[in-house]
Parts: sequence; structure tokens; C-alpha cells
Amino acid sequence: MRIEGAIETWQVRKPAVEGTGGLIASQHYAASEVGARVLAEGGNAVDAAVAAGLAIGAVEPWMSGLGGAGFMLIYLAAEDRVHCVDMGLISPRRLDPSDYPLSGQTAGDLFGWPGVVGNRNLLGYASVAVPGYVDGISQALARFGSRGWAESLAPAIALAEAGMDVDWYATLKIASAAGILNRFEESRRVYLPNGVPPIGEWGGPLPHITLGNLAPTLRRLAEAGPRDFYEGEIADAIVADMKAGGGSLEHDDLAAYRARILPVAPTPYRSATVYGAPGLSAGPTLLRALALMAERLRPGRHPDGEAYAAYAEALLQAYGERLETLGDADETSDPSCTTHMSVIDREGNMVALTQTLLSIFGSKVMLPRTGMMMNNGIMWFDPRPGRPNSIAPAKRPLSNMCPAIAVREDGFRLAVGASGGRRIMPAVLQLISFVADYGMDLERAFHQPRIDVSGSDLVSVDRAMAPEAAAVIERRFDKVRRVQHGVYPALFACPNAVGGIAGAGRQSGAAFVMSPWAKVAAV
Repeated sequence: MRIEGAIETWQVRKPAVEGTGGLIASQHYAASEVGARVLAEGGNAVDAAVAAGLAIGAVEPWMSGLGGAGFMLIYLAAEDRVHCVDMGLISPRRLDPSDYPLSGQTAGDLFGWPGVVGNRNLLGYASVAVPGYVDGISQALARFGSRGWAESLAPAIALAEAGMDVDWYATLKIASAAGILNRFEESRRVYLPNGVPPIGEWGGPLPHITLGNLAPTLRRLAEAGPRDFYEGEIADAIVADMKAGGGSLEHDDLAAYRARILPVAPTPYRSATVYGAPGLSAGPTLLRALALMAERLRPGRHPDGEAYAAYAEALLQAYGERLETLGDADETSDPSCTTHMSVIDREGNMVALTQTLLSIFGSKVMLPRTGMMMNNGIMWFDPRPGRPNSIAPAKRPLSNMCPAIAVREDGFRLAVGASGGRRIMPAVLQLISFVADYGMDLERAFHQPRIDVSGSDLVSVDRAMAPEAAAVIERRFDKVRRVQHGVYPALFACPNAVGGIAGAGRQSGAAFVMSPWAKVAAV
């Protein structure tokens, strides 16, 4: 007898956390604690998000970091207004699309593009785009924060200097990419000591690793300021390592980079209001799917099979439109493995911050001079020529990040987002619906079974879904698969959220249930 798929027989629950002085939900407990400490010291939601975002790069370095990108939504309670910091990636100016010939196979990563010879768009120095994260968070801090740059970096520096204790979950993450990390000298030296992933002995102390030269790089960044990353000593080190590895990223690519701060218009969704990241994020596709749901979903007391069918129909149509029509065809056009954190402060200001290296460990390249894991942003481009999102030089790719802020009819305001590639937007959409259409609190919403429809005609259904609801999906759609929503492999996105009603005092937060690390920290 063969058992299909992964089976985890435990029942995992993670209660929501409540408070009145601010909350932060992230995918790593240490980052959540950093953010809560900033809030306790009088920092606002942006201060907490920046400090926690930098810190998580030292404790969850395979998901995000200095070499990556992000989108940050900021709700300012005093103005009742939402801003977006677009710190997306840009391809190098000297990138040559002919260096990425199609192989005739399908790529084996998150997006299912046609394969490229040697996986050059997925792995190694040729897959690296210009990082936007450092400029983006520094602009957010300068415009909306209240703390200094060096102060915001201090917790990340301390964590990087201390190094990582590698528990079973870290070992799992490293082992999942070990075969490719082994191809790159510094990645191999740091993450595969003695040639294998670090693993503790039964009853013994945890193995310990240091993340190369990350701590000195963070110290230099604190002392010299964020533009040093793009125009100073850190930029010199990045370019030297990229050239040594055969990459096309140069000094002028870094010097020209500027993140963009954009206003975010409210979009009505029935009696609620939703703010999605604009431009080349998944925000426009989220808003399109919500518009389709507004026509098709008839909420009852709880999500039933018809509700999940409406989710699936909206997602199938919205993703079909997205993958055929969206891309950065012209830089003069309107601005349109990952981690997410959500923050609310005492005054009700909120941040939804999604940041990423794209794949787990990004390009798999750790730059030896800086200790930075570099993104594989070229993966976000469609390798087929002649399409809106095709590979081209000096171009922004279409991103799957989908931070969102939603306001329910009763005034409950939600900051939400997730990691998980194309699975992110379907998770954010369903969580918004659970809260807005069914009045769920965050604890119930985060334990409610979900489906996933993320770019193909396959509908994945959580095995925990009620049989009668799952049966409706199976009757309605041609390709349906019941799957485990477990720790590993991750077949659904990994969300975090916080929320509250302005002036009501009580706030709540929920972290990704199936992660042993994800945590909500309260002041």
C-alpha cells in the first residue's frame, strides 16, 4: 500500500495574542521580540518593522536580507492614509536576454516558467538583480519612523555577531537546499560545515554557525549610512564579488537604485475597504480577485463549499489575467521563499512588510566579502521573449509579494501578508474574506482551512476541510488535489497578521500556525 503525500498526524494550534500597547507578528520569534522591544521603547510601527526586518535577516537568512527586496504598506492613523514603499528589484543594465536560452523543459522552482539552460535565471551570479531592500527600509525610516538608522541596525548586528544555533527546523531548511549551496564556495563553507548540513546529536548542544562577514557588513552599514550599500565600500565589495562570479551587476546599477514611495488608494470590497500594494506586486491581482468575489460570493454563517468554489473561480480568472498581461514593459509606465511581518503600535499605526530573497537562499550565492545571501530576482521574469514580463535589462519584474491592509465595516483594521511565492495572494485573499465576510477573529481565521489556486488550473484543498465542502470543489473543478497543510513540505502560504479597532485599545495578532518559529510578540 502506498500513502499519497506527506502525512502529519498531530493537531497544531497557535492561539492569537492580544494586547493594547502594540503587537508584531513575524516568522521568527527573535525578530518579533526585537520589534516588540522597539514598540515598548516608544518607537512606532515603522520603527519596529525596520528593526525586526533587519534582525530577521540574521536569524532566518534563507528567506530575506540585505541582498533582497520588499514591499511595505504603512497605515498612518493620524492621517487615515496608506503609503507603499516599493523596494522591488531591477535587472542589471548589462544583462543580455540571450544569455538565458530556453532548455525545452519546465523550471523546477516556485513559478513553473519554461526552463532556462543551466537554470541561469534561478541559480548563481547570473540570477542576481539589483537589491532594493536597504534603500527601501531606509527611506521608510527617514520619512515615517522616529528612530535613527544606526539604532535600528543594532539588534541585527548583535544577532549576526552571536551567530546561529541550528535547531531541527534550521537544519531542515539548510538540508532542503544543500545540493545547490554546495556549488558555491562561501555558501558551502558557512552552511555545510564538514560538507553536510549542521545537525545536533541526540541530547547534545545545538550546532552553531556564523554567517560569514554579515556582522562586519551590518556594522559598516550602521556607521556609513544606507547609501554606502549603493555607492560606498559595501557597493565596492558587492561588485567585486559579483564580477568574480561572472555576474553582470555593476557600480552604476547600484548607484542608480532608488526605492519608490507611492500613495495607495482605497478599494471597496462589499462593506469593507482594502488597500493592496500597487504596481508590479500581487496587489492589483488581489484587488481583481476581490472584485470577482464580490460578484460571486454569497457569505453565510461560515465558509462552505460554494464559498470555496467562489474563491477558486476568482483566483483562476485573476491569475490567468495576471500571467498574460502584467509586466514592466516600460520604465515610464505607472508604478504599479520570502518572509512577512505585520505590526500595530499603540496609536494604531500599522505596517505590513513583505521582504524576500525569492527562492529559499535566493540565488544560493553568499558573497564572501559581505556575508550577504543574494536574491535570484531574474527568476521573477518570464524567460520567454516578447511578453510583458520578459527578461530584459534595467527592468522591474512582476513580484508575488502581497502585503495588504483591510478595514471591516465595524472599524476593525487588518494588516496581513504571507510568504510562499504564488501561494501568497490566495492566502491573503481568503484571510481578508474570513475577517470581512464572516466576521472571524484572527485566531479562528488562521485555523480555518484554505484552498490554493496559484497560476495553474490545479485547486489544492486542505485535508482538514469539511468533507462536504471539499466534495463541492471536487465536483466543480477538473483538477483537485487534497493536500496536507503541514510543516514540510509547505503546500500553502505562511501568513502573519495583526489587527485592531482605532480607539478601542484591544489589539490582536496571529502568526503562521505550522511554523515552530513564527510568533506574535506583544508590548
